[in-house]
Amino acid sequence: MRNRILAFCFLIISASIPVFGQSKFPSGSTQGRTEQGRTVRPVEVPNISVEITQPRTGKDVAFSVRLLILLTVLSLAPSLLLLLTCFLRFSIVLDFIKRALSLQQVPPTAILNGIAFFMTLFIMWPTFTSIYEKAYKPMSEGQIGLEEALPNAMEPIRTFMFTQVNDDSGKSYIKMFMNMAKLDKPETMEDVPTHVLIPSYILHELTVAFKIGVILYIPFIIIDMVVASILMSMGMMMLPPVQISMPFKLMLFVLVDGWGLLTTQLFNSVLH
Repeated sequence: MRNRILAFCFLIISASIPVFGQSKFPSGSTQGRTEQGRTVRPVEVPNISVEITQPRTGKDVAFSVRLLILLTVLSLAPSLLLLLTCFLRFSIVLDFIKRALSLQQVPPTAILNGIAFFMTLFIMWPTFTSIYEKAYKPMSEGQIGLEEALPNAMEPIRTFMFTQVNDDSGKSYIKMFMNMAKLDKPETMEDVPTHVLIPSYILHELTVAFKIGVILYIPFIIIDMVVASILMSMGMMMLPPVQISMPFKLMLFVLVDGWGLLTTQLFNSVLH
């Protein structure tokens, strides 16, 4: 009986498989063709060639050097944006407030950097506008060359950095780097070279950011100390104090409108 069933299944399967080389089409079907039409053009792949030649004149050498410098500046553009603007101060302070609230993953670091970036864009917009009008636009229109555009672009940035380091700590950093470079004491801020102004500004921003971070830490440390002392008095030494104090710190931060106060004070610290 089993053999009969297997033979019957084999007959059904073989009948359903078409004979090799034959195809069954319904009656009345039209014949098709696979020829390519004359209007269809093949895909044209362009030829790419790279030619390396030796410089023959001084202009060729100068152009190669300027091109190399331009590529170097473009590769350093993200670092310049981070260090020569107020992004450094904003990012550090926002990270401090995250640690003071005992938050591990919320908000993510990418979100904090995005907030710092757009706050920096808001503060630096007049400076960027001045760079566009004094350097980029005249150079794109052919009115000035690259040699004139670079000083015109650095002038608004230097002005912004001078406004930030115009205090005791900033002047002390400028004096320190001037002594390290063995340069004469500047009579005015314009006498300070750019390679001295940039590290002075960076250290000044780090100092200001850490001062703000310490001030932000103080009220939240008090909450941690109060919660820890209460838990120790109750004998709950195995319970982490951070787990209990974090909701209280969040409620305090929200009730006093922490984000609004923090943003306002950061703007006032830059636009003083």
